[in-house]
Amino acid sequence: MNRAQLIEQIQIKKSFLCVGLDPDIAKIPRHLLSLEDPIFEFNKAIIDATKQYAVAYKPNLAFFECLGIEGWKSFQKTIEYIPEECLVIADAKRGDIGNTSLYYAKTFFETYNCDALTIAPYMGSDSIEPFLCHTNKWAVVLALTSNEGAKDFQFLSSEGKGPLFESVVKKCLKWGSSENLMFVVGATRSQDIAKIRELAPDHFFLVPGVGAQGGSLAEVVQYGMIKDCGLLVNSSRGIIYADSSQSFAAAAKKEASKIQSTMELYLRRFN
Repeated sequence: MNRAQLIEQIQIKKSFLCVGLDPDIAKIPRHLLSLEDPIFEFNKAIIDATKQYAVAYKPNLAFFECLGIEGWKSFQKTIEYIPEECLVIADAKRGDIGNTSLYYAKTFFETYNCDALTIAPYMGSDSIEPFLCHTNKWAVVLALTSNEGAKDFQFLSSEGKGPLFESVVKKCLKWGSSENLMFVVGATRSQDIAKIRELAPDHFFLVPGVGAQGGSLAEVVQYGMIKDCGLLVNSSRGIIYADSSQSFAAAAKKEASKIQSTMELYLRRFN
């Protein structure tokens, strides 16, 4: 999916919602466990319930990989089931030397045909550039994350020129463009979103941390929205685990609808 197609979907659905698929086998509704592939059945129900409100889905590989080969089968079935008009972001946080990154890119962009992949930039240019060589695919680079441990490294002074996360963004901007490079910017660091937006005025941000982690959608919009929206706000637990009964899909739909309605208002105000 290219940038124009993504923006078109945001306009059509009046939404910039990304639904995170974190199918924890210990948390999914018990009645699904008797099925042949409970992970896929859970994801399928969530997708069916939310696809009219979501422009992107973000399956988290950790919840699939831990189940071995069966988990990978569930992952493949899940991404194949996601509607074609939705951006598929593999949340795998890969990042390794050039030749290895080349094969990670082949895995997720060719074998599984995902649209985007989250990437850890710690090893530098040769860990990112192989992901930027694929047409209509996106490298989603961790810039400023929403977890508590972000303070351990991301805010360290970098060459006396500000926090490390700013240097990461500046450097990455030299390797990719707003057509193939996004940044992960945590919602719980809302005021710092403004700093990254100043550095990257045209790039899309993937924003986790709204909802269960305490991030504010209003502040994300205030500091991060641009003319073309430029935001994909992710919600995982707040939607997919809104209910654990046999009505879990209906509850997920209700939560996604609420978020989309709020997003529609922000999009109208901004435009």
